[in-house]
Amino acid sequence: MTNIPHHVAIIMDGNGRWAKKKGLPKIVGHRAGIKSVEEAIKGAKELGVKILTLYTFSTENWKRPKYEVNALFKLLENYIDKELDLFDKNDIRLSAIGRMEGLPRIVREKLIKAIDRTKDNKSLILNIALNYGSRQEIVDAVRKILKDYEKGLVSIESIDEKTFSDYLYTKCMPDPDLLIRTSGEMRVSNFLLWQISYAEIYVTKKLWPDFRKSDFKKAIREYSARDRRYGG
Repeated sequence: MTNIPHHVAIIMDGNGRWAKKKGLPKIVGHRAGIKSVEEAIKGAKELGVKILTLYTFSTENWKRPKYEVNALFKLLENYIDKELDLFDKNDIRLSAIGRMEGLPRIVREKLIKAIDRTKDNKSLILNIALNYGSRQEIVDAVRKILKDYEKGLVSIESIDEKTFSDYLYTKCMPDPDLLIRTSGEMRVSNFLLWQISYAEIYVTKKLWPDFRKSDFKKAIREYSARDRRYGG
């Protein structure tokens, strides 16, 4: 394939439905989804994708039952502990976007430690969106701009698209070229609303726990065949 996307973002949807179809607790679906994360990472590495952003926990997910939220964060803790050595071995840098201050303390501490340990790795950035909502991100950006305006660090005339992007959580990253959504749902669910303005969108009916490296590569093949005109 030619024309490999630099940055791929994924809305990992369908864990609960996958478990329900099998008559299993929802957390089993979340646990099964970890295998799909590993498959997507392998696909990204093999094809030369440089940034993989995964919608891991949204600001709306706090509405879920407390036991499910706690189980999700426990899965994340275990995943970081289990994969950290592998990230180093495979030159993968861990990154995170979202309101980190709202995460449970132990999760935040482990995440910060993992991000610091892998900061010099270069072959792939694994960027996880945690306690993330795009509308909230935009509000946070406006607040930061207003604070800098009050300090005289930015003028009204200087605020353009580039300036605004520099205040987002993703300020050091290029916008996604491709957005993948699993489970067949046709919505973007408050994910990277500013950043995906010109991203190509690929939707598969597969539920996230059934998503494999071959599915990731299929999405990239379709992207590679498209003509991105950016409104021109």
